[in-house]
Amino acid sequence: MIKYKLILLILGIVLLIESFFIAISACVSLYYGEDDLQSLLITVGISAVSGGLLVLLFRQADKEIGNRESFLIVSFVWILLSFVGAIPFYISDYVPSYTDAYFETISGFTTTGSSILNNIEELPHGLLFWRSTTQWLGGMGIIVLSMAIIPFIKIGGLQLFNAEAPGISTDKLHPRIKQTAIRLYLVYIGLTILQTVLLSVCGMSVFDAINHAFTTMATGGFSTKQASVAAWDSPAIHYIIIVFMIIAGTNFSLIYFAITGQFKKVFKNSELKFYLLVILISSLVVGAGLWYFMGLPMEKAFRDASFQVVTIMTTTGYATSDYMKWVPTGLWVIIVLLMFPGGSSGSTGGGIKMVRIHILVRNIFMEFKRLINPHAVLPVRYNGKAITQNVINNVLAFVALYILIVALGTLMMSFTGLDLDSSFGAVVTSIGNIGPGIGTVGPASTFAEVSVFGKWLLGFLMLIGRLELFTVLIIFTRAFWRK
Repeated sequence: MIKYKLILLILGIVLLIESFFIAISACVSLYYGEDDLQSLLITVGISAVSGGLLVLLFRQADKEIGNRESFLIVSFVWILLSFVGAIPFYISDYVPSYTDAYFETISGFTTTGSSILNNIEELPHGLLFWRSTTQWLGGMGIIVLSMAIIPFIKIGGLQLFNAEAPGISTDKLHPRIKQTAIRLYLVYIGLTILQTVLLSVCGMSVFDAINHAFTTMATGGFSTKQASVAAWDSPAIHYIIIVFMIIAGTNFSLIYFAITGQFKKVFKNSELKFYLLVILISSLVVGAGLWYFMGLPMEKAFRDASFQVVTIMTTTGYATSDYMKWVPTGLWVIIVLLMFPGGSSGSTGGGIKMVRIHILVRNIFMEFKRLINPHAVLPVRYNGKAITQNVINNVLAFVALYILIVALGTLMMSFTGLDLDSSFGAVVTSIGNIGPGIGTVGPASTFAEVSVFGKWLLGFLMLIGRLELFTVLIIFTRAFWRK
């Protein structure tokens, strides 16, 4: 039997956590003396009171978390956070439609980065900071944060961790899942602080540096400028963000191993090698194309190419140039293809994940060998170990479901009035948590003109993309609700 009281208790705790971070944004508003303070304080009150009541009412709930509870908790937490997090945008009148406010907020929490804002600079500092904070919280995951700070989330915490964490496996950094969550967040916070310092030294204001560090480490892509990172004509800033996007798209367990001197685990990781190789080859090909066909200076050509390749592959979604204007067409087609693989397993990046793509490629080549040697036992190996058929089946099922959802989503979006290119781009960028798409939702455009139905559909795709499809979709199956 599903423990609804436990689910409501954890939802209450998460609302209290959200109220704390909105309160920090209110302090930013107070510091700058702007008119968004009231809307932020009202939201703090709504979130804190609602969360407090749920905690008081259900504090005696059974604390043991099962598989069903974990799927429901993770799904409802992200939906609830977005509904409440949208309130300050809406009641402040900076985003007059609640649909738009919700779209902006769920785009933040899922680290998608798609926006309906046509003049970001009009937002006051408090709302800008809250907008970036939604991505920073969503990057590592609000459930992971909850496990790091809430004492009782340990019985069944692994199920929660696996339901929210991206990828096909979870690397435990400590026998206790709570300690794993703490260590992951310490790495996350440390890298955020380091990037803030570097960006400030290279010319960004402290406020802009903090916001961009938040959204870079979350691979979210929200910027404080309408022109995104292109607003800073600084190679140093561009290169710093490129490096930190690559780091953010890497499995955070590997980053922890590197920090603690366990380099063998890093160097032997097949996914990391494949991830870096794809970035390198794609950047060189696109950079050579920009230099040869568009006549850009060599340094700028390779900087723009590297930035756009990395920002799309890691699903960050910043922009330093409009890839839709690149010629020949093949250059931006490469960018579109890079929207599918995404970052590494265990990173803050979205997409299918490099580990799945790599296993899929290895399995394809192994099938050729099996045709030639039908009686040989030829397992697919990864990180030096044979992969079980269950893992391969999971990868195949995930990729097939991902492509099916993209196809159905594109069909549904095409009925809202978008052309086929824009429908496809909107769906791929939403389920991949990327940000910019193609067509009328490309890097130089926004999602403001998408229909109301289209925005809610894309918001749902953002959610299932961030939570790895099965976590959310399993709730809609008959088997899930059987006793």
